[in-house]
Amino acid sequence: MGSDTRPDARRAPADKDDVETLAAAVTGGDRRRLAQAITLIESTRDDHRNRAEALLERVSSKTGKSIRIGISGVPGVGKSTFIEAFGRHVTDLGHNIAVLAVDPSSKRSGGSILGDKTRMEHLSRNRNAFIRPSPAGATLGGVARRTRESILLCEAAGFDVVLVETVGVGQSETTVAEMTDFFLLMLLPGGGDELQGLKKGIVEIADMIVVNKADGALTETARRSASDYASALRLLRPASPNWTVPVITGSAKTGDGIAEVWEKIGAFRQALGESGELAARRSAQALDWMWAEVGDGLIAALKRDPGIAGALPVMEKSVASGLLPPTVAARRLISRFARP
Repeated sequence: MGSDTRPDARRAPADKDDVETLAAAVTGGDRRRLAQAITLIESTRDDHRNRAEALLERVSSKTGKSIRIGISGVPGVGKSTFIEAFGRHVTDLGHNIAVLAVDPSSKRSGGSILGDKTRMEHLSRNRNAFIRPSPAGATLGGVARRTRESILLCEAAGFDVVLVETVGVGQSETTVAEMTDFFLLMLLPGGGDELQGLKKGIVEIADMIVVNKADGALTETARRSASDYASALRLLRPASPNWTVPVITGSAKTGDGIAEVWEKIGAFRQALGESGELAARRSAQALDWMWAEVGDGLIAALKRDPGIAGALPVMEKSVASGLLPPTVAARRLISRFARP
């Protein structure tokens, strides 16, 4: 089975499990152990974090060889259906694809609301595919907190195509573009609102735009929308000197556009690979990731600091009541934490 459907797939490996054994299983292509490894890195327990970091170090030499694809779009645009058709096309060509589908999370319970895997029924049974839904939780940008690590584990397991599907809640989902090589944006036919907001937000960072659901009565509307988007994009400064963003129509229902998307991704990889831009992007992403982790670690350490813990409730109350500006409170907390 391509996806992590077994009862113990969500269970992090027991403490007695050796990290070396887990690393060997992941790099050997064991899908069940890959699912457990992702569970391990998603855990917030300190002992699990230590083992997760050790695991990532051990598999690092096997990472970096895939094409990393981010995909986003408003709810209802048909991302999951498109991904299933795309995944089947890619696996038919002999590739192995891992899909990291980020589900929205309930504000009340924290649980995942939807399961994208249920909408990729055929792909989930494909032996050359692996689907892992993860809850977004409180993480902004439409991705899960440990999506970057999950990408590395999937690469270590031998997947040469890794696709990250975002939650799909609006124009703010730019984080996925900061952890993937190629960012595919899907839009609906007749999306005037997206066209009006073209100069800002998610549209201008896309490496490709697909106007989906271009079938039946919407075929001509989709073509007009694609033409409008293409014309508008020509007015913007290109994000890359080595790539012109293509705008096409597509339909997961008919299969139109699926092969063209893969062909464009190949052309993109070749163009940016030969120019060195793709390697530069990954290097910049790795550094941004490091500093993001440093920031998260410092905030966690600050909150645990005995000298801060006593002052924090009073400081928060003062800020909440408007007696103390947040910037002043932040500076005081940092000064107290940094004091020798």
